[in-house]
This record gives sequence, structure tokens and C-alpha cells, in this order.
Amino acid sequence: MSRAFKAMLFALMVLSLAVVTACGANDDTVEEAEETEVGAENEEVTEEATEEAGVVNLYTSRHYESDQELYKKFTEETGIEVNVVEGKGDELMERLNIEGENTEADLFITADAGNLYVASESGLLQPVESDVLTTNIPEKLRDVDNEWFGLTKRARVIVYAKDRVDPSELSTYEALTEADWEGRVTVRESNNMYNISLLASFIELNGEEAALDWAKGIVNNISRDPQGNDRDQAKAIVAEEGDVAIMNTYYIGNMMNSEDAEEVKVAESVGVFFPNQETTGTHINISGVGLTKHAQNKENAIKLMEFLSSEEAQGAYSAANNEYPANPNVEPNDLLKSWGEFKEQDIELSVLGENQQQAIKLFDQAGWK
Repeated sequence: MSRAFKAMLFALMVLSLAVVTACGANDDTVEEAEETEVGAENEEVTEEATEEAGVVNLYTSRHYESDQELYKKFTEETGIEVNVVEGKGDELMERLNIEGENTEADLFITADAGNLYVASESGLLQPVESDVLTTNIPEKLRDVDNEWFGLTKRARVIVYAKDRVDPSELSTYEALTEADWEGRVTVRESNNMYNISLLASFIELNGEEAALDWAKGIVNNISRDPQGNDRDQAKAIVAEEGDVAIMNTYYIGNMMNSEDAEEVKVAESVGVFFPNQETTGTHINISGVGLTKHAQNKENAIKLMEFLSSEEAQGAYSAANNEYPANPNVEPNDLLKSWGEFKEQDIELSVLGENQQQAIKLFDQAGWK
């Protein structure tokens, strides 16, 4: 491993820790920052293996031990060393932009298709030609020019208080704007990327006017000022600060398997409902990977991308982190299966990025804090 890359690792660790200290949890990376150390480097393989097979350098906003285990498995199978830098997605994109041709990053992994779209539009990624990837990852879960590919899926569902809400009362996202739900809906702030992508999907499916009406309707029915992360919405329901919330399945799954007994109790007290099954389908989003524009280890990077799309890796993502596999040949874990199958929104996820700025404007017009 080069001294420059080690120095870059250290610098990002300092920067990321400072950001986490100064800012509240507001996205997928910081939301889970307490669970893992920001900034990590995989265990090095032997010098002989490294010299023979080379390396691949990865910038990622994913921060899970299960991901590290996958990189170790990849190294065991190929001899290719995986060097990992962790941080927030937007910070890593800015780093790629500043480093330009001098970057050592070969791959960029982040949550939310909107972020991947921004990376692509900013010229940070390049197309990948791989029959393996186009076979393993459905068309709607990858960029039209194959500059990024989905690795995992998360559904944005309605979570409800089991003791106060009968699931027969639930139907669609739109129904939450009706008078029956006045003062009963808890939500995150509008600047959260998950909410921006959700509204961006409504713009695509229903048009801007209907999307604005939805945002206004939710504002009228919220039980408290928008605040907190996804886990906090479930906790608010159990504290009777609201009866329903919009959350990612990933968080409920991880709360169910938490080492924190209180989080488990909260997760067991709420139910999961997949909205819009008779209409447009439930909103999904992804974490995904792209090959950086100035990748110096392109061949090795594509090998890692292909490995992460394989049935082996996709099964590991689901088993360890309660995410739906992007590879349709792989079944989700037992907890996810227990919630049942569901119809997904039928849109290409690149539109979440294309409609991003308009979604932000509509939130502002609706008065969603």
C-alpha cells in the first residue's frame, strides 16, 4: 500500500470524525456512525499475493463489518488487496472532485440512487462493460450508461403502532394526507436524501402538482416537527408521539437484531406495511457502486464489482444487514421474507437524481422543515 494512500486514510478519518462530532445524524452514514469506527483499512494480504494480483482502492459510505468480510473473501479468492476509505457520500464525492486525475480511488460506493446520479453527472464515474454485471443487476437498478450499479435495495414503507393502528386502515402514501391521519404522522426533515428521493419518485409517477399536494398533506398531518433519523421515527411511535411513520425496511430489520434491548422492543412494537400495492408500488432505493473516472486499477475494480453482484455476496448483504438483494436470483433473509413479497415502483432509479432539485423546491413550497 502506498504511503500516499495511507496518508489519505488518516486525513479522511480526522475529517469524518470532526463532521460526526459537529453535526447531528442526518443520513445513512452518520446515522450508524456510533456502530462502527469511521475510516477503516482491510487487513493486508501477503506481499507476494499483492505483487502478483495488485490492489483495488475503494471509497465507500457503507460502514459495516459484513462489507469488510466480503472484501476479505474477495481477497482470499483473487489475491487482490482491497484498500478501504470510509466517509459520508457527499464528502467522498467532493474528495474525488478535488483529487481529479491524482485520485487513488478505483471504486465509489454510496447509498441512494440520487447520490450515484450526482456522482455520474459530476463526471466522477465512467461506464463499465461487463456481461456479469448486466446479467446480475436488473436494468432499472443501474445507470443507463452503466456508470453505476445497484448492490442492495431498501424499501421505504409505512411503519405503524401495532396497538393503535389496524393495518386494514393503511393503503397508500397518498392516504396519509387524509383527515383521518391528522396529527398522527411522524417524519424526518425534508433535507434527508431518502425523503428527497421518495418525492422525486412521486414527481416521476404522478407529476409535480400531485407531488406538491402530497408534501403539503403530510405537513398538515404531522404529529411533531420533522426531526431525527429513521430509527427515531419508530421510537416516536412507541412513545405515542405519532401513530405512523415512513421508514426504510433496513432500519427496522437492524433494530430487530440490535444488541440494544430497547431498540429490539421498539421494533417489535411496530408493524411494517408496504403501501401502494394496488397502484404504483412501494418506493425502493439502493446502495450502489461505480467505477471512478480516473481508476488506476480498472480491471481489478471491475472484478470486485462483479464479485459484489454475485449470488454469494448478495446473500451475505441480506443475511448480515437486512437489505434486499439487487440480484433477482437471490432471496432475501428470513426476516425480510416474513414481511411478505411486495410490488415495487416501476421506474428507473436514475430519475431519483434527475428529479432531485425539483423535489427540494417542492418541499420548500410545502413548508416541510
